[in-house]
Amino acid sequence: MISPVRRKLAVLPLVLLPFATVAACGGENTKTDCNLNACTITFDRGVDASASILGIKAELVSVQGDNVTMKVGNQQITVPVGEAEQSEGFNVQVQSVTKDNVVVKISNSG
Repeated sequence: MISPVRRKLAVLPLVLLPFATVAACGGENTKTDCNLNACTITFDRGVDASASILGIKAELVSVQGDNVTMKVGNQQITVPVGEAEQSEGFNVQVQSVTKDNVVVKISNSG
């Protein structure tokens, strides 16, 4: 029979796992706001900007007008402002583009 203390210790890593995933969000020349299923990333423009979120790397490649080109995982995609595309099993939505930054929401699709 497993003691109650041993059972609690065995469950503890599973309880803390979601917090480790959220804490793992971050990047270079970016600000991130993550929860368990999605991250909103504000990329600085004019510099190399990338973030490691939800177990993948998201990188701002270029902005031409209202079209944002990003590399999500190993796939490069172009997403118009206000629209969304699928990449590497994630939903990638460009929320806004200004002269200073690009705001993108990346969430689990499904």
